[in-house]
Amino acid sequence: MMLTRTFAVIFAVAAAYGIEPATAQDWPTRPLTLIVPWAAGGGTDVMGRIVARRMSEILGQEVMVDNISGAGGMIGSAHAAKSASDGYTFVFGSRSDAINMTLYKRPSYSLQNDLAPVVLVAEQPTVLVARKDFPADGLQDFIAYVKRNTGVIRMGSAGIGATGFVDCAIFNGMIGVNVQAIPYRGSGPAMQDLIGRQFDYMCTISGSAAPPLQGDLIKGIAVFTGERLASLPKVPTANEQGKQFEASTWFGFFVPKATPAAIIEKLHDAAVGAMETPWVQEQLAKNGTYVVPPERRSTAYFESIIGPEIEKNAGPLIEAGMSVD
Repeated sequence: MMLTRTFAVIFAVAAAYGIEPATAQDWPTRPLTLIVPWAAGGGTDVMGRIVARRMSEILGQEVMVDNISGAGGMIGSAHAAKSASDGYTFVFGSRSDAINMTLYKRPSYSLQNDLAPVVLVAEQPTVLVARKDFPADGLQDFIAYVKRNTGVIRMGSAGIGATGFVDCAIFNGMIGVNVQAIPYRGSGPAMQDLIGRQFDYMCTISGSAAPPLQGDLIKGIAVFTGERLASLPKVPTANEQGKQFEASTWFGFFVPKATPAAIIEKLHDAAVGAMETPWVQEQLAKNGTYVVPPERRSTAYFESIIGPEIEKNAGPLIEAGMSVD
């Protein structure tokens, strides 16, 4: 009994002075799980696996990727939010998480209250792509064709709440069309069906668009960024084709809210170490992914943008009347 009371006092004092328990000091002592809230094979999955591979080497423990997809990334992020706050489960969140806070009337987690930011990792611009045999080339011809065939055109997406879904919905509104939307459980399966000509077009992150475009399996219509991508030099921007429209997606790591600060710091440093590895940067660049610059890699910086990101994405959603039960 006396020994039990002694330990209780020690832990109470440690908590009072903000001292992390030994488990935080020794972390990690076993493999970690990185939840990618999208289906395997998509751009987010590929990116997560590249970074996870290098983090495994830095941490000395395997970082295993677990694809938990659905609901525009919300199922996977909610799973992470409800996981133990011990640093062994973290999630590759994205702009979709900010979108979900407004898009869904009853989101199953709170990005600000249930998850703690670790580090902003990368960004990818949105690319408008179409099936290989789409009967229009270039953005202006694409717009004209879609307007003439609105009743039969079908738009695919990585899921309701996916950034590509939202970006295409906003773009459709800008050009004045309303087409049938077909949501998938990730960009991977959606891209496979676009290659198979099961629907007409989609907006997706460059990481998902680059491989099939480079393989000449689909048609590139426009890149929604200020400049052409080095990985897709033949795909012109929307701006240079007469439509001022830009869209991109950020990606970063989150842990359950109560994760000890010491563990968050170690996970942050491992992620930054991976981001600074030339091999990682080269692999990501092939898919049009840009690692964020050093001044945007602190945990404090990532935390500071979450609220504004939710607000910024809420505006277009509310204006477009987009809502999911």
